[in-house]
Amino acid sequence: MSPETSVDKKRIAFLVSGRGSNFQAVIDAIAAGDIPAICAGLVTDNPGAYAIERAKNAGIPVTVVDYARFPTRAAYEEALLSAMRGCRADLFVLAGYMRILGAGIVREFSGRMMNIHPALLPAFSGLHAQRQAIEYGVKVAGCTVHLVDEGMDTGPIVVQRCVPVLPDDDETTLADRILAEEHEALPLAVKLFCEGRLEVDGRRVRVC
Repeated sequence: MSPETSVDKKRIAFLVSGRGSNFQAVIDAIAAGDIPAICAGLVTDNPGAYAIERAKNAGIPVTVVDYARFPTRAAYEEALLSAMRGCRADLFVLAGYMRILGAGIVREFSGRMMNIHPALLPAFSGLHAQRQAIEYGVKVAGCTVHLVDEGMDTGPIVVQRCVPVLPDDDETTLADRILAEEHEALPLAVKLFCEGRLEVDGRRVRVC
C-alpha cells in the first residue's frame, strides 16, 4: 500500500481566525510528506480570514462559523461543535484561533486539540504575549505548542522553542523572530501526534 493510501494517516482539521501562517506551515509539511496526515478541513470564526484563501488554494474544505451572526455565545459554540464534528478529525490544530473554547468542546475533544502560543508557557499566557515579555524584561522568549484543556494556555506542553530577546527588540521584531520558530514547532508537534509518539502522563508529555 502506498503512503498516499495508507490507513494510518490521521485526519487533521484546523481552527484559525486570521492570516494562517502556522496553518500554512503545517499543510506544507503534510504536502511534502513530512507528516502522515490528511487535511480534513479549516473552521474559522472570521469570514475575512486570509487563512480561507490558503485553504482554497490547497483544496481544503472551509467552514465559516461567523461569531457575529449568532445571538449568544452558546449558539455559536453549538454551531462550532457541529462543524468540528463534521470534520471527523483525529486532531484539531488551533493555529491563531482567537476565541476561548467552551468546556463542552474541550471535553469532547480532550487530548485531540493542540494550540500554538507565542511565549514560553506558563509565562505570558493570553493576549500580547510578546509585549508582555518585552515589558517584563526577560532575556529569552519563544513559543509553545500545548494540548488544549479548559484553562487559558494551561494544557500539557508538547514542544517549546526559544529565541533570545535582543536589547533593541520591540513587540514586532520579537514577534517575527518567534513566528519563525512557530513555523517549525507546530509541524513537529503535529508530526509527533500523527506518528503516535506522544504519551501524556498528567502534565507531562513524553516523546516515545
